[in-house]
Amino acid sequence: MPLTDTQVRNARYNPDGGGNRLSDGGRMYLQLDKSGAKYWRLNYRFAGKDKTLALGVYPDVGLAAARKKRDEAREKLAAGTDPGEAKKIEKRATLLAASNSFESVATAWMEERRSSVEPAQYDKTLARFKADAFPWLGKRPITEIDAPEILAVLKRVDARGARFTSHRLRSEISRVFRYGIKEGYCKADPAKELTGAIPPAQTTHFASITEPAKVGEMLRAFEGFSGTFPVLCALKLAPMLFVRPGELRQAEWTQIDLDKGEWRYLVTKTKTEHLVPLATQAVTILRELHALTGKGRYVFPGARSALRPMSEAAINAALRRLGYDTRTEITGHGFRAMARTILHEELDQKPEVIEHQLAHSVPDNLGAAYNRTKFIKDRREMMQKWADYLDRIKVGAQIISMSKIAS
Repeated sequence: MPLTDTQVRNARYNPDGGGNRLSDGGRMYLQLDKSGAKYWRLNYRFAGKDKTLALGVYPDVGLAAARKKRDEAREKLAAGTDPGEAKKIEKRATLLAASNSFESVATAWMEERRSSVEPAQYDKTLARFKADAFPWLGKRPITEIDAPEILAVLKRVDARGARFTSHRLRSEISRVFRYGIKEGYCKADPAKELTGAIPPAQTTHFASITEPAKVGEMLRAFEGFSGTFPVLCALKLAPMLFVRPGELRQAEWTQIDLDKGEWRYLVTKTKTEHLVPLATQAVTILRELHALTGKGRYVFPGARSALRPMSEAAINAALRRLGYDTRTEITGHGFRAMARTILHEELDQKPEVIEHQLAHSVPDNLGAAYNRTKFIKDRREMMQKWADYLDRIKVGAQIISMSKIAS
């Protein structure tokens, strides 16, 4: 007799061994296990061999669902197909689709490049994927994703006013597909066809102060900073050294020679070696800080753990604490524009010397894109003049630019 839902629900394993297989007819039965599990099974014969097909586990697969699977298996048998082999093929296809999903390929691409990018960059890319791509593309087989599908994702990001993020996301999706082509997951990059599909983002420059009097006012404000000593030191060194904020906060003591007055490190943006001559004022600040953080790895350790560098938001947070708007007045990155402008216009320094100290790519007549020791004598003199200049405007001295004297 066919089983009822009540019989299936109330069925219990018999430790004596009898009655642990409840037949529903058509060679389908419920197998009771001593663990308490209840398995649906179907016995069938194919190519002269007796076989058993697993139909699922109760209660995940109820009585009606098990009967439907039984009927589907019998249809395959009638068509000359082994339902057990068909199930294995379907399972392999499912596993293949899972390994070939956009999310799995994107994760593999990110893992491949993880050692060559900054942890913060890796985290930001992953966050973009999780927020803006994986919910719509993640589970899709990468071979089935087309350009209109990707464009819908990009438009969704652009619609919330994040145009720059939309462009960045298109580029990263494209790189996932290029990785997929390399590894054999797909054969084309549909994201490539979407270049220009989203209007260009409006470029905004980092906020910066370039008027000497206002710079002096800002430097005086630094003296009233009430935060931690490492952040205060970073705040004082940021305009003096005008390196990229990420390079300053990740500075390591092993990179700095206080006796020679030098800081050597690898530029994160270009992966090239860079040399920062340290003015006597910078050395004084670093010697004071060394007494506090010199036993650790980082010059500016994190507030929560000395094993990590200072937060990337620390400088901007300090500026805001002093009353500066980091969107319209000054940012940590804005010190670079400040130094470039004043060094050229007020101190009459050569643009090529300034650009080399900024670690910008400046091709010379031999075709070299960058040389860390180029103009090193001029750069040492310039960095000392710059620190002296900052000291003078800090105390409110009237500064007359070299260009005005010349005229």
